[in-house]
Amino acid sequence: QVQLVESGGGFVQAGGSLRLSCRASGSISRIYTMAWYRQAPGKQRKLVATITSAGSTSYSDSVEGRFVISRDNAKITVDLQMNSLKPEDTAVYYCNLRARNELGINIESWGQGTQVTVSS
Repeated sequence: QVQLVESGGGFVQAGGSLRLSCRASGSISRIYTMAWYRQAPGKQRKLVATITSAGSTSYSDSVEGRFVISRDNAKITVDLQMNSLKPEDTAVYYCNLRARNELGINIESWGQGTQVTVSS
C-alpha cells in the first residue's frame, strides 16, 4: 500500500508564494509520474503540473510560468513551488502518484489534499 502525505498549504495574499510538498511511502518499485491536481469549490479536479521519472515537466496553461514542479527520486517527494499567486488559484491541492508496486502491479495513489487560499 502506498501513502502520500502533503504539507505546505495555507493562506496567502495575491502575488505571494507558497510551496507544497508531498512524500510517498510504501510498496513502490518504480515511479512513472508524480503530479499535482487542484479542485476549487464546485468544480472538477484538474491537473496542474506533472513530472516524469526522467524529470520532464508539463503545466496547465493557467499556471505556466508561475508554478514549478520538482521531485527527489531518492526521497520519493514532489514539490510544487507556487509564485505570483492569484485568487483563482484558491483550491484544494492533491498530490498524485502513478507507479508500479513491488508486486509488479501498476497503481495510482492520491494524497489527502491541502488547502490553498489566495486573497485579493
